[in-house]
Amino acid sequence: MSDTPTRRSAADLAADLASGATTSVALTRAHLDRVDAVEGAVHAFLHVDAEGALAQAAASDERRAAGRPASALDGVPVAVKDVLATQGLPTTCGSKILEGWIPPYDATVVARLKAGGLPILGKTNMDEFAMGSSTEHSAYGPTHNPWDLDRIPGGSGGGSAAAVAAFEAPLALGTDTGGSIRQPGAVTGTVGMKPTYGGVSRYGLVAMANSLDQVGPVTRTVRDAALLHQLIAGHDPRDSTSVDQPAPDLLAAVEQGATGDLAGLRVGVIRELGGEGYQAGVLSRFTEALELLTQAGAEVVEVSCPSFVHALAAYYLVMPCEASSNLAKFDAMRYGLRVRPDGVDDPSAEEVMRASRDAGFGDEVKRRIILGTYALSSGYYDAYYGQAQKVRTLIQRDFAAAFETADVLVSPTAPTTAFRLGEKLDDPLAMYLNDLATIPANLAGVPGLSLPSGLADEDGLPAGFQVLAPALADDRCYRVGAALEAALERQWGGSLLDRAPTLDLEGTR
Repeated sequence: MSDTPTRRSAADLAADLASGATTSVALTRAHLDRVDAVEGAVHAFLHVDAEGALAQAAASDERRAAGRPASALDGVPVAVKDVLATQGLPTTCGSKILEGWIPPYDATVVARLKAGGLPILGKTNMDEFAMGSSTEHSAYGPTHNPWDLDRIPGGSGGGSAAAVAAFEAPLALGTDTGGSIRQPGAVTGTVGMKPTYGGVSRYGLVAMANSLDQVGPVTRTVRDAALLHQLIAGHDPRDSTSVDQPAPDLLAAVEQGATGDLAGLRVGVIRELGGEGYQAGVLSRFTEALELLTQAGAEVVEVSCPSFVHALAAYYLVMPCEASSNLAKFDAMRYGLRVRPDGVDDPSAEEVMRASRDAGFGDEVKRRIILGTYALSSGYYDAYYGQAQKVRTLIQRDFAAAFETADVLVSPTAPTTAFRLGEKLDDPLAMYLNDLATIPANLAGVPGLSLPSGLADEDGLPAGFQVLAPALADDRCYRVGAALEAALERQWGGSLLDRAPTLDLEGTR
């Protein structure tokens, strides 16, 4: 493990803090220096709060000195996706319509970060209102993939993934509506976890699609993901969808998996999530990872989930319908951007609303609002939204049947590696296909973990391996993820990110 603070895992940084080998102020300053060094090239952040982070770090050091750390991660810096409300810090959701908005409260997950003593470095870039698969739809400019600055970092949470991959932050929070934690993880060589729906509070998350959104960790190791997930999980009475039971012991699952023993575990390969449309190098790394699981004692079987072929279509009806309803509150009357229409001396509320939404929303957001409003309109509700919900039920049944055969299900996380910036901006349907393998988990509410599976032969860019488990069995994802990560790192001789070619990673902090 590197001695450079920004290259160490969050678990190692926490151990250093516990032993007195370093301080939170030193770690936080090192990460802020790293942000200064590479942010001009990466653009992972929309807002950096250096003063606030250092003050939180100083408070952490005082707790450590008094022998009262607030959590195992007390003092380890973290970044937060800009879709989560942060008291006193801007929350824009990557949109001009919320430019400069400062919430008067914290999202529950942010409050839990603060209660755990983690200094918040700042807010990360994202596709506007989480609508996109590339972080090119941010109103404040795209984020760049640290592996190749001409390529996308995934979306909508590309800022969080890029910040972790570029060693600007050891930990980050993301949100996953159709793959926005896992797909960026796959293309940046990081670990991303979508918890069971309801396992982590959504209070203070600016909703795109209430029945799909879920907050989760973005990290460089499976253990780090478990540490952060354990901190933010648990029941929240302010969230009506929050599950009122404790999270499973995720760290114990990591310890079990790290032994490399998966004897008796049944791993189901989803037939419908592979083959045509998947990059050859992605499939090669997936097949090699499966062999490592077999060597660890797992039994690998093929399962069929026939309704998954309709998941993309169902998602792109359910999600826009919920998004159009959620975004109706941005009416220029209460908060956010307000634009007076040109050439109108005494505009009506409707005219101001129209002008504000036209100026404040980007093309992708407008596209989804129009689609969702149409699908919910009289005469079309049953034909579109109602049918999509029926398909959603079929997908949930496919999961239930598959989990009778296998303990976990696996697939490539994304069909391809990172594509070039601008390559798919004019083809929304091609962009949507990047979420092909991740969407079913959101429609069913089950947990999913993505971890790096290696570099694709065609372009030398990261590919991802996805592990899915039944609802509330998040620990299974961590057990399998930890076992595969350990096997792969023995094969690679270290972390995949040690091989990242850009940003002079060896020469900067």
